[in-house]
Amino acid sequence: MLESSFVDRHIKVLFPLPAVVFVALMMVFPVFYTFTISFTNWNLTSGLPPRFVGFKTYLSILQEPRFWAALGRTFYFTAFAVTVETILGMIWALILNREFLGKNLVKMSLLLPMVSTPVAIGIAWTLFYEPTIGLANWVLRSAGLNPLKWIADKQLVIPSLVIVDIWQWTPMMALIMLAGLAGLSVEPYESAKVDGANGIQIFWRITLPMVSPVILTAVVLRSIDALKTYDIIYAMTNGGPGFSSETLNIYAYNLSFNYFRLGHASVVLFFLFVVVLILSYLVARLRQKLEE
Repeated sequence: MLESSFVDRHIKVLFPLPAVVFVALMMVFPVFYTFTISFTNWNLTSGLPPRFVGFKTYLSILQEPRFWAALGRTFYFTAFAVTVETILGMIWALILNREFLGKNLVKMSLLLPMVSTPVAIGIAWTLFYEPTIGLANWVLRSAGLNPLKWIADKQLVIPSLVIVDIWQWTPMMALIMLAGLAGLSVEPYESAKVDGANGIQIFWRITLPMVSPVILTAVVLRSIDALKTYDIIYAMTNGGPGFSSETLNIYAYNLSFNYFRLGHASVVLFFLFVVVLILSYLVARLRQKLEE
């Protein structure tokens, strides 16, 4: 009876407790630990324990041109990929929102890139971009064009990686937007057709404003994931050629496991965490204003 009464009195706490503990162990603790390490000069090659140095590690990272270059590449990759994925995702969603033969098969096929193993995708696309036997250059040669170096060219490596990201994650954007389109009311469309509005006017005046909160949700989810992209870049280029595709995640990895500067790597990762938080907050505020 005592145990039963205890459970009844604390049921609101006991039921979510496992989830709270899991989040605390898997998310809150790593962030707090990384933040703590960022104030040390921990370097495994020295053989010395971490020593608190305050903001010296932050100042050291901020003075490194390689950090700012990696930050710029991270934003470039994210903005390029998410913009194209949003546009293509909206087009796919509008197509899939109509009835046609094989619609369910097309929707199921869209899931294949998302469920594929990232490293396997990286290996497959590396072979696709291979300069001599790759399918990409075979297509260019067949069209009478000069072959490209793709991921071996400093100017082309980021766009080449963006193409892979677009191929993998545009379906997710399309499915999220399709869910938003499916939930729209039909009354505004019927009124617009009675008033003589054409398809383009209906899209810009009715569909886009009504589905914009869903689009923003898809954009923020994809942007957060794109900012943290690591596996595809590591599998295909490892940040190369040189440092031409080194984003913040790859830079932090190199600092940690190639140079063993764990304190500096923690600073980079904490900067990335702050960038994700700021982006999420700005998009949330924008969505709130649109809904108002």
